Amino acid sequence: MMFNYLPEDMVVEILSRVPAVSLARLRSTSKIWNALIKDGRLAKKHSANAPRHSMALVLIDHRVYLVRSNLREIHNNVAPFVSVTCHFSLKERLSKHFSTEVDIRDVFHCDGLLLCTTKDYRLVVWNPCSGETRWIQPRDSYKKDDCYALGRSSCNKYKILRQELLINPSQESYVYNIVRGDFLINNNQERYEYEIYDFTSNSWRGVGVSTGLFNPNITTGMSVNGIIYWFDITEQFLLSFDFSTERFGSESLPEDDSHLALSVTRQGKQLCMLSTHSSYVTETNVNLWIATKSSENTEAMSWSKFPILRGGVGLRYRYHFREGVSFFAYQVKEKIVVVSCHRPNRHSKNIIHIAGHGKFIELDHHGAKPKHEFSPTPLLLVYVPSLVQIQHGI
Repeated sequence: MMFNYLPEDMVVEILSRVPAVSLARLRSTSKIWNALIKDGRLAKKHSANAPRHSMALVLIDHRVYLVRSNLREIHNNVAPFVSVTCHFSLKERLSKHFSTEVDIRDVFHCDGLLLCTTKDYRLVVWNPCSGETRWIQPRDSYKKDDCYALGRSSCNKYKILRQELLINPSQESYVYNIVRGDFLINNNQERYEYEIYDFTSNSWRGVGVSTGLFNPNITTGMSVNGIIYWFDITEQFLLSFDFSTERFGSESLPEDDSHLALSVTRQGKQLCMLSTHSSYVTETNVNLWIATKSSENTEAMSWSKFPILRGGVGLRYRYHFREGVSFFAYQVKEKIVVVSCHRPNRHSKNIIHIAGHGKFIELDHHGAKPKHEFSPTPLLLVYVPSLVQIQHGI
């Protein structure tokens, strides 16, 4: 209450050093606090002054929850702790006095903003900390098979990439080969085009490229330093889209492994990948790969390998490390721990597990769980709370 007697500039300066999650709790205390937290002056100072602590979110049954964990003492054989709590409610205002909670189908994270596809296939950008939302209108209409990713250009402008399926007429057309960087004749009945939504102009525009390769994994891709990465459909290459140049690219992947999922490291902004390698019929090794850009002029991506589980990972655990798994990596001293999430199955009713130090730990976590076996696969993602504002059109 003493803040009421301080100059507003001083209050902004003080709050700019408070973690975003702590500020989010103040939004419901009064209209004054809510307006101040959404103020552009605080958002700008907060970006420069506040500590940036990452956290984990999980999407379960069309709802977003906070995942709290304690993994620091796992190397001392202290039991880790994970709980699913703090439901973040995305609401749509229908009138001045009435709003309703939105069912979320998919989530993509970039710099504290969540790009959400709703259950009825609409698109909204949401900052859970400030509560700010922006519904993105399509140029024509959204379709069930559309895929989206959120990214940032080098001048800190946010954009959305949309991949759209088009039915192709019988005549030949040219499509872009992302890996080779040239155009090929496409005789298929389908092609896939790409659009960019620019928050500054509040409009969609074509990228000028169509491909013959549909990639459903774009929705589970990762945003790192303004570039979106995702697996190609054959898992032979890592595809990328640079929001600064608005160009596609490709990177090589480690050989001999089956690539499962992408994420970012919990402590930083490095891309990482979870993979498996089957050495015997009943055994599967689990590896984590962390990517870095080389210092050479080629800026080629290099990979560092961290064994997570070696040998003895039998059929019970292979059901967990398969397509659809999501994860984040956490470094405990000099060792890596992987927290992963998958749909419950007949081998395990729990959805969150920990692998590392040669151990696979099933966590009977407290909190939300899928309501039934046909629920969508839960999605676990690293989230960096921020008061960043959603750029509005001019």
